[in-house]
Amino acid sequence: MESDRRLNRWGLTFTPTVINRLRKLAIYGQPQLSLEHQGRAKRYVVRGVESGGATEDVGYYVSFAGENGEALPWLQTLDSLTVNGPHAVVIAPVLTRIEMLRVARTYELCITRHKPVAVETRQRPKLEAKELFRAKHGYLALELWGKDKELSGCVRPQFFTRSGEEVELPSGFDEAVKAATRGVNCLACSHPHFSRLVAQQQQEQQPPPAHEEEQESTMSADVASLAQGV
Repeated sequence: MESDRRLNRWGLTFTPTVINRLRKLAIYGQPQLSLEHQGRAKRYVVRGVESGGATEDVGYYVSFAGENGEALPWLQTLDSLTVNGPHAVVIAPVLTRIEMLRVARTYELCITRHKPVAVETRQRPKLEAKELFRAKHGYLALELWGKDKELSGCVRPQFFTRSGEEVELPSGFDEAVKAATRGVNCLACSHPHFSRLVAQQQQEQQPPPAHEEEQESTMSADVASLAQGV
């Protein structure tokens, strides 16, 4: 939560009052990104840490998606003796950061895309940042940290122009913003809300091994035989 915009890489900028409040509540979101080199793959990647959490009054969460809003598998989860801090490391050639702040039922949101861009041959590339969405004073009437907790992960705040027209999110980022909304309402948060979803889906979509299919077929035949009285 750096007040220096350069260190925060074009994310949300907070006043000293907000920064001190988050520190006092021990909510430690990590918006900083870094450019890392993979020697074996001979490429540069962007590294971020999904982090943050909430109390009933305040929430701050940093999540990461792919270039077009898709969920990414985490490299590793991070265990800690405290809550509302770092949860998982995410690495990809292009990272899109979803950064959200909640004060009661009022929300701020910033979505930025980060990728390495070559400067000159044989020189380390620079980390380019592009702002996709920025809005403040978003509103969500539900108490997702309390009585409306069952809706967490299914809803997100709405953002409006000064004339009252709703501001649309970038295409493909609805689920990522819903996950960040869940994060800023997760009391004593100790787990990631978006990056680990891909790993779970991949496991669910993997077909069972051939020997398991054969075993299931055998079991089905046995059940059919019992049903027919054989």
